[in-house]
Amino acid sequence: GVGGSGTIFLTGCNLGCVYCQNYDISHLGHGSPVSVEELSRGMMHLQNMGCHNINLVTPTHFIPQLVKGIRMAIERGLRLPVVYNCGGYESVSTIRLLEGIIGIYMPDMKYSDRQGAGRYSNASDYFDRCREAVREMHRQVGDLNLDSRGIARRGLLIRHLILPNDLAGSREILRFIAEEISKDSYVNIMFQYRPMFKAAEYEELNRRPSLDEYREAIAMAQDFGLHRGFGR
Repeated sequence: GVGGSGTIFLTGCNLGCVYCQNYDISHLGHGSPVSVEELSRGMMHLQNMGCHNINLVTPTHFIPQLVKGIRMAIERGLRLPVVYNCGGYESVSTIRLLEGIIGIYMPDMKYSDRQGAGRYSNASDYFDRCREAVREMHRQVGDLNLDSRGIARRGLLIRHLILPNDLAGSREILRFIAEEISKDSYVNIMFQYRPMFKAAEYEELNRRPSLDEYREAIAMAQDFGLHRGFGR
């Protein structure tokens, strides 16, 4: 939409991705401290600017403070949907606490392979945790709902980044979404990977995925009956 997303980056991350594209914020600790009061005022400022949502990026490790800030902003008149923009490595019990607070969940589904998740993100149990979290997110908000302008108002939007050499295990991720979440799931299959941060230390990660690899993932999604989203 014309108003854009009101993005708030949170310093740090609960994953250790060696190819992180926001590593200065997620790994190097760049950022400025703000109080809950300042956070709530910032949300109101974004609404007053005409943004379409409040987009919280890597929020997992700040949930208590964020919930307080959101509630304070709602008391001040916040009407925008709040986006939970996360890496997908979540606790179901924590996601349950967000019911009624978060309007749009936007998790990554990075890996289906335990070895890759452990080697590249220090989270060998990633897929187990991510599947359960995504199930709970979908239970709360359902499939992504767009208004007449094509702007997301509520629901689940899943992102999947194509890695070179199928290091993410894309087939099983797409199968899971189609068969265990919903064939109407909105899935953003991303072609933006490039070697950054420490990726050059891993030969298998040290290149961009090919166009054929990307097209293969799109074809798999379609074969499983997924039909919303995709794109580069």
